[in-house]
Amino acid sequence: MSTTDCIFCKIVAGDIPATKVVETDHVIAFRDIAPKAPVHVLVASKQHVPNVAAAAREIPDVLAEMAQVAQQIADAECDGEYRLIFNTGATAGQSVFHVHGHVLGGAALGWEPA
Repeated sequence: MSTTDCIFCKIVAGDIPATKVVETDHVIAFRDIAPKAPVHVLVASKQHVPNVAAAAREIPDVLAEMAQVAQQIADAECDGEYRLIFNTGATAGQSVFHVHGHVLGGAALGWEPA
């Protein structure tokens, strides 16, 4: 997929609206349109890389900033407690192949292994 076809790249460019929670020079965080918890925010790099492993290799400073933004959101909305999930690959649940973490919180989160 090219970056011109990437929905997150279009959100970063302002071509698709999103409910932004935090935005920095390198990271954008916005509410998930199909939340799985009371707080469900996606934290994405503004630079297109396909997944968290690629981000660790190619933009480690931005990946660290993504984690800091996740904590900032959790501090503001979840009393600092949250789950941060990075899906990598279609069979793991990744549906947008642009690195992003899911900040989930706002309630007790159960654990159901696959």
